[in-house]
Amino acid sequence: MIIDSGEVYDLGGGFRVRHLLPLKQKRLIGPFIFLDHMGPLEMTPTHDSDVRPHPHIGLSTMTYLYDGRIVHRDTLGNTQVILPGEVNWMTSGNGIVHSERFHEEDRGRKIKMEGLQFWVALPDKTEDQDPTFFHYDKSSLPEFKGEGFKVTVVAGEAFGLKSPLAVSSPMAFLSILAQKNSQISFTPKQADFEIGFYVLEGAVQLGKNLITAGQFALPDDTTPLHFQVKENSRFIIIGGEPFKTQRHIYWNFVSSSREKIEAAKKKWSEEKFPLIPGDDKERIPLGD
Repeated sequence: MIIDSGEVYDLGGGFRVRHLLPLKQKRLIGPFIFLDHMGPLEMTPTHDSDVRPHPHIGLSTMTYLYDGRIVHRDTLGNTQVILPGEVNWMTSGNGIVHSERFHEEDRGRKIKMEGLQFWVALPDKTEDQDPTFFHYDKSSLPEFKGEGFKVTVVAGEAFGLKSPLAVSSPMAFLSILAQKNSQISFTPKQADFEIGFYVLEGAVQLGKNLITAGQFALPDDTTPLHFQVKENSRFIIIGGEPFKTQRHIYWNFVSSSREKIEAAKKKWSEEKFPLIPGDDKERIPLGD
């Protein structure tokens, strides 16, 4: 089993993230190529969590919050406030620009903030599609309640439930909360699924390995997984069908083609991406 704690970065203004994917030992887990854990922290009036406009190609971004709220804007004209338990699912395809900012009502006061942001690489057949954006309310995500624990099926299928997320390839993202000491078994939908799990709070035992808060783990064998979860623990399971073609990553760009990434870099440097309605005065420089 590979166990990794990633690295913690301050993105500015005291806004900390733990960067977990890609790992040195493995770049993708199924289609998942990037994972950041934002917080948990209490934002003070001096903190700044604004992420200025920046571009993406060749991926879907998935934002899932546990605390706080973020305002998403993009070049399709979408403005969407995301709250805890909800999902923003943005597919960049051949190119999109978005920003993620503090809610105006939260500026200048203390708030709690915690969430996860994923990049999900698009398969060859859809990486050049037109961009899309979907928001999913908390009530639309199915939940399975077991003995002392609850599983939210955010993406994919598990525990006899199916998420409404319009994914581009076979994948799963489960958010699990255990109020009591619990035993949880998970069998991936397909035998060739790659699986990883991350503990946000508490501890999870898998075989002889105890995974604690802030640790990401890749099991050696994934069919099935039997977790022993300590009370008051939170963890996630992600995974999916492995890609058969290589994925390249540079900054915010993911592609099967290095040439497409170079073209996107040139396009952003020359300010040829479209602007975000209502948020067109700032931008993050290439590679910043």
